[in-house]
Amino acid sequence: MQEALRELTEKVTGRVTGRKSAGRSKGSGRGRSKGAGSKSGSGKRRRKGSTRADQALKVVAGNPGVKASEIAESLKIKPNYVYRVMGDLVKEGRVKKKGTGYFPA
Repeated sequence: MQEALRELTEKVTGRVTGRKSAGRSKGSGRGRSKGAGSKSGSGKRRRKGSTRADQALKVVAGNPGVKASEIAESLKIKPNYVYRVMGDLVKEGRVKKKGTGYFPA
């Protein structure tokens, strides 16, 4: 009787009951396709107005040889974020690093 009820429930709901399925559950978050809320394809997103990179460039232009910790202090952000921003600016050729200081390119 229970076997027949389980089979009928599986047919109606489409869900397998009483058996452990292989893999992750549906709500685990893995294997999601890229949708509207995720970054897709084109790379970095751009913000309107002034970005941290632009703000950091202004600090470097006003104080050649400024250190990352000083940039972080003036922008009121954490130094580890400044290192990432400045690394990108160096790669883009917008600033130059000599020793521990940053200079306009």
